[in-house]
Amino acid sequence: MKYGGPDGELGASLRYLSQRFSMITPEAKATLNDIGTEELAHLEMVGTMVRQLTQGASMKEIEEGGFAPYYVDHDSGVYPVSAAGVPFTAAYIQSKGDPRTDLYEDLAAEQKARSTYEYLINLADDPDVIEPLRFLREREIVHFQRFGESLRYVQEYLDNKKRFSASPK
Repeated sequence: MKYGGPDGELGASLRYLSQRFSMITPEAKATLNDIGTEELAHLEMVGTMVRQLTQGASMKEIEEGGFAPYYVDHDSGVYPVSAAGVPFTAAYIQSKGDPRTDLYEDLAAEQKARSTYEYLINLADDPDVIEPLRFLREREIVHFQRFGESLRYVQEYLDNKKRFSASPK
């Protein structure tokens, strides 16, 4: 699920807000801060959609929708789990400390999130669900582009640092 699953908004926000501490350029730090904060807003959007879709569901709808195991533990409360019902874990986030490695991780994370939104759109038949999902999918594409720019800034910084640093004797 896009709320608390391995490619969800909770993990994305925590990943980016944690990685910003080890970024080496102001541009990359700002990008991680901005996108991490935006992911928190996406978390709110997804949580709101989940609540709206489950609030007031009959027991028959809950059972037919495969929602019964979740209902037993959480009723219709919004709880961070994967689509398979696995609770959120910090293992979903990565912060390696190497700016290039972390940015490549972020590029991959945004592509996985984009794919997941596409799968959700394919499953949906309600225009009031599809439109916000499309918006969120498009934001993942923009995030991918911003992380690519940040990677370029970091690589340029590291290349210049090597070129102009004094060599040890």
